[in-house]
Amino acid sequence: MKAMLDEVIIIGRGAGGKAMVTVNGSHEVLGVQIDEALDREKIADAVKDALNDVNKQLQVELMKKMKEMGGLDMFKNLGL
Repeated sequence: MKAMLDEVIIIGRGAGGKAMVTVNGSHEVLGVQIDEALDREKIADAVKDALNDVNKQLQVELMKKMKEMGGLDMFKNLGL
C-alpha cells in the first residue's frame, strides 16, 4: 500500500506558480521551489497556498485510488 501511495506525485502551486510544493501520496514533501522573483514578504503566503493546493489535489487523487481498489471494501479484503 505504501509503495502505491509513494508513486502518487502531486505538485501544488501558490502565487501563480511562483511557489511549488511537491508531495507524494504518503504526504511526504519531496521538494519546494520558490521563484527568486517572488517578494520576500509574500513567500510565506505563497508556500501556504501551495501546500493547501497540493493537499486538496492529493485528497482527490487518493479518493480515486481508493475507489479503484474497491472503496471501503478494500479494508475488509485486507482483514481490517
